Amino acid sequence: MEKIREIMKEKYLPKAEKPDRTERAELTVLCLVEDGDRVLLQNRRKSDWQGYALPGGHIEPGESVVAAVIRETREETGLTVLPRLCGVKQFPIEGGRYLVFLFKAVSFSGELRSSEEGEVRFVRREEIPGLPTVDDLAELISVFDREDLTEFRYLPGDGERWTVELN
Repeated sequence: MEKIREIMKEKYLPKAEKPDRTERAELTVLCLVEDGDRVLLQNRRKSDWQGYALPGGHIEPGESVVAAVIRETREETGLTVLPRLCGVKQFPIEGGRYLVFLFKAVSFSGELRSSEEGEVRFVRREEIPGLPTVDDLAELISVFDREDLTEFRYLPGDGERWTVELN
């Protein structure tokens, strides 16, 4: 009788399907380049995210995350960095999430130069609050600076408002 139950169960009862854990993701990088008490900022020209921000950009298909941050930083600043992963920034997009791998570099070489993305310059940390920065720069920098933080996450709120969660 036990064998019949097993056959019936196998043949006629629905199998538990494994949940699909894949989702659409847009992959990007940012790099905080630090020189003593100064950080490298880029005054972005693009209309979608204007103000002083950290250099970075999209990861190309098949490109490693580390290769992407080295390439993006070099393209936008002229500097070749030795990056260290510090954390991740993320927010929901339609059908998935937008992921930003956060890197810090205290070792770099090359000659600083701006690009079509925007003017770059080293800024003393104490000057940052007086600059027209992108909305989340101060909170984002805390993820780079604090050992107890590794995640910056936007959560949708009411209407147009989003909430920032730091973990």
